[in-house]
Amino acid sequence: MKVIFLKDVKGKGKKGEVKNVSDGYAHNFLLKNGYAVEATGGNVKVLEAQKNREQKDAAAELQANKELKATLEELTVELTAKSGEGGRLFGSITSKQIAEELKKKHKIKVDKRKIELNDAIRALGYTNVPVKLHPEVTATVKVHVTEQK
Repeated sequence: MKVIFLKDVKGKGKKGEVKNVSDGYAHNFLLKNGYAVEATGGNVKVLEAQKNREQKDAAAELQANKELKATLEELTVELTAKSGEGGRLFGSITSKQIAEELKKKHKIKVDKRKIELNDAIRALGYTNVPVKLHPEVTATVKVHVTEQK
């Protein structure tokens, strides 16, 4: 019997796959527990429509992230911190502070975990910080740290 998997079933199939399984397994386990539905013409069309919608949503999300990348790369995030001699900061600038400043000043919400700051910024001046918006889109934000008066 051909079935369309609604959920991942270990060793049998992943969500969205159409596979041939034994009739007993399909009736007694997959269909009964809601892990799959029978692969009729209507169900296959619903599956294809769902896949098309997911592709369109993914393309729209990618386009929105590319536009956000263009916006972010034009910005400079201005932060102030206390510093000592030689431009060394007392403390450091973290990805959380950069995300909060983007939200407060520029009204752009970026998750702090997407800001790929290898090590916190510990010196005055400009620093280029990569922001991973999407697996295919990475923006670079300029962060300018100035001395707090």
